Amino acid sequence: MAETCPHCGGSGWKIVEVDGVSGAERCDCQLAERARKLEESSGIPPLYSHATFDTFRLPADNPTAHRGLAEAMLTVKTFARLFPGDNKPGLLLIGEPGTGKTHLAVAALHILLSKGFECIFFDYQNLLARIRSGYDAASNSTDREAYRFALDAEVLMLDDLGAHRVTDWVEDTVTAIITHRCNQRKPLIATTNLADPDAGDGIIERDSRLPEKVYAKLTLAERVGPRARSRLFEMCKVVRMPLVEDYRLRKAGRRA
Repeated sequence: MAETCPHCGGSGWKIVEVDGVSGAERCDCQLAERARKLEESSGIPPLYSHATFDTFRLPADNPTAHRGLAEAMLTVKTFARLFPGDNKPGLLLIGEPGTGKTHLAVAALHILLSKGFECIFFDYQNLLARIRSGYDAASNSTDREAYRFALDAEVLMLDDLGAHRVTDWVEDTVTAIITHRCNQRKPLIATTNLADPDAGDGIIERDSRLPEKVYAKLTLAERVGPRARSRLFEMCKVVRMPLVEDYRLRKAGRRA
């Protein structure tokens, strides 16, 4: 037998009094139930189901890395706490593999879910594969709806942005999603391993006879296209992760 909420008696509404005037407002039990349902439908992988700011491990033996990661975590945590109050509705975490980008991004996602926002997690490559398969008449309904989810979800998370070889179709699809969300001010949280000179990455320019710059290290603009990259920086607060020991190895070491 389900327990009845002592505050609203199961009605979903509770009586409050402000300045001597009585009124009704949604009970906290309804928000908790909504958050639970949103969490179940968010698509967050089981590996990150317990990714929170409290479980984020800072290195104890490297003061520089500790300070850099603590600053990155504070920036992401502040974004989640103030959401949706920031003038930039998105968040872009840039850094080498294993620096803890996905953990921090999902930790923020958990906070937004607890506030009642609809959040959808997509692995970048998986999303593109689902959108492409959705054109097949024999595909299931979720594959056909993947593109619409990416466009219209209240909050979209794209993990490992740019982890796919560049084709015209990929560039056009990614640009369409990011541009739509930017124009509609729909929040996007993204992580990427790709470098960007405007994020503080020291990138050596290759010797080239082409008029545009060509970099020795693969950049975000080269993978998602310059238009999508420009939109990302327009709509997102950029967090540059410091160079540290692989986060996955660090967590494994703590468990050993």
